[in-house]
Amino acid sequence: MTKPYVKTTTENSITTIEFFHPAHNSLPGDVLAQLAQAITDAGKDEATKVIILKSGGERTFCAGASFKELIAIDDEKTGEIFFSGFANVINAMRKCPKFIIGRVQGKTVGGGVGVASATDYCFATKFAAIKLSELNIGIGPFVVGPAVERKLGLTCMSQIAINANEFYSPEWAQQNGLFAEVYESTEEMDVAVHKFAENLCTYNPEAMKHMKLMFWSGCENWDELLAQRAKISGKLVLSEFTKETLKRFK
Repeated sequence: MTKPYVKTTTENSITTIEFFHPAHNSLPGDVLAQLAQAITDAGKDEATKVIILKSGGERTFCAGASFKELIAIDDEKTGEIFFSGFANVINAMRKCPKFIIGRVQGKTVGGGVGVASATDYCFATKFAAIKLSELNIGIGPFVVGPAVERKLGLTCMSQIAINANEFYSPEWAQQNGLFAEVYESTEEMDVAVHKFAENLCTYNPEAMKHMKLMFWSGCENWDELLAQRAKISGKLVLSEFTKETLKRFK
């Protein structure tokens, strides 16, 4: 079994950050911390003009939170720290002065939808259905909600958050603003992603930096907001409802 990793490679001013976990690219706390740090470092790297964010494997972009870690949470502080992992990744993406291109090759669930939503321009394949499943286990998409709402709008975010059992198609995600482009295969998508990244590298980095600030205007309070949301999730994960529901995943 391949071990979890976060790896960064830079070539021709394009930095690719790739994360992987054998459990359908679910994200435990240590991987989330590495991912947030990798994004922060790439943002500071003068050799980097644009960032591609991707996951390993073929058919799942990200399965969201690690159920193994969720089940092990036994106090509010631990819960808050765990959910802060997603908050830290989203805030690292928000603050990064470089454009982040998302590359979503397959299904994405829960926190993974938040990560995809925090990219600045997102490519996907026809296999990249999305689901906000948090309500299913007795919590809600509190930490990732602001990022998803920023991309999809409140109406569509509410729809997928309440209808927590259903996968929504990549076409639906494209029509509602999450995905910019959807491709028939991963191979086609990868060609398009790299062509797009190469083109961005020809633009003025200072202009792109100011554009990014403009696109994320109004989100300056997210350090505090997402920390508050992590507290809510950390408390709910200890509820009797959630504890009983999570037993089914042991």
